[in-house]
Amino acid sequence: MNTFADDRTYSLLLVEDDPADALLIEDALIERGAAREIAHVTDGLAALEHLRDPSKGRPDLIVLDLNMPRMNGRELLAVLKEDGELGSIPVVVLTTSAAPDDIEDAYRQHANAYVTKPMNLDEFMRSVQDIDSFFLDTAATPPRD
Repeated sequence: MNTFADDRTYSLLLVEDDPADALLIEDALIERGAAREIAHVTDGLAALEHLRDPSKGRPDLIVLDLNMPRMNGRELLAVLKEDGELGSIPVVVLTTSAAPDDIEDAYRQHANAYVTKPMNLDEFMRSVQDIDSFFLDTAATPPRD
């Protein structure tokens, strides 16, 4: 079993509508020691509800599919980018689209990494690990009222 770099574990919000993909991602993160807590929602609206709920902890990282019902990942990225409290949470996009426009748009709108499905677990874990550790270490959690 590979362990996560520096034995760091993260609280994650997984935004994924496919149950099989969600289970695979959760298992990979847990097995490799990257996650201490995973909250799972199935679309962008549910993600915003979760993120804005004062009783829920702020995740260290969001893993986001682009193609979902109600509010897709592109729309969620646009909302996150404009939100002063949520805009600093790092985002890994995990999606089936390898279209250059989707990749460029995701990075332009807040994504810190972009991984295509079907995913190679090692590539996915490298993407999570490659997110700037300085950013994760120094990102301030906004005060809750």
